[in-house]
Amino acid sequence: MKMNRIKRAVIGGLLLGAMFLTGCSTTDMGKFGAEMGSKSIPVVGTQRIPYTSTVKYFGYVKPGSEPDAVVDGKKFSYLYVWIPLVAPELGVRMASPVLDLAVPEEGDMVDPLWEENKEDQDNFFDTYIVLERAATIISPDQILDQADSTEWITYAQNDDSSEMPDDPEGRSYNSLMRVVSEPSNPTKALVAGLYRIGFTTYKVGEVQGSFYAEVGAPVNMPGTFIARDLDSLVEMIKE
Repeated sequence: MKMNRIKRAVIGGLLLGAMFLTGCSTTDMGKFGAEMGSKSIPVVGTQRIPYTSTVKYFGYVKPGSEPDAVVDGKKFSYLYVWIPLVAPELGVRMASPVLDLAVPEEGDMVDPLWEENKEDQDNFFDTYIVLERAATIISPDQILDQADSTEWITYAQNDDSSEMPDDPEGRSYNSLMRVVSEPSNPTKALVAGLYRIGFTTYKVGEVQGSFYAEVGAPVNMPGTFIARDLDSLVEMIKE
């Protein structure tokens, strides 16, 4: 009997610790943890150390807006990301709509359209994200000259993640992925350069409404920026 009480106490302590590590509230984004250094704990599950560095973007897509591209019949929009250093791992997550999931803080990147439409509760989308890197762009002065001609290398994609908050209809339709660098493989190494997050809706529907995007790394990454267009990204880098 005494041993059972001890077991329950240990398990209870692990569960409580997990709540603090992963975020116990269902009304916010919770902690964003890395794949590297993660541990699987019996009963509790996988525990992750939060990313050391994160960059956040708050955006809004007006209903009826034209996509940036159509890929395999899907309407894609893009977020452009400048990564200034070699990264051992990158995490990307996206949620729509934002509503009370997150609030911009100092240093976050906020689209003016988000400010105008952040109270919109009716429009949102089933996020589907793809992480890509421009094969030939390793310096900021190459971005505008080569962005239209470069090859884009795909690292990973994600549709639904159980780690993310549900959408307003109670579905696990928000996205999260982690990519660990493979330095010996040129197409899988996370080198410095221009990346983009392609986002669309997996099921039939339109990309519309507010969204939250976050890029994380397990090392400090000063000089990382996210923008909806390349001109804005270059201006951020110059500043």
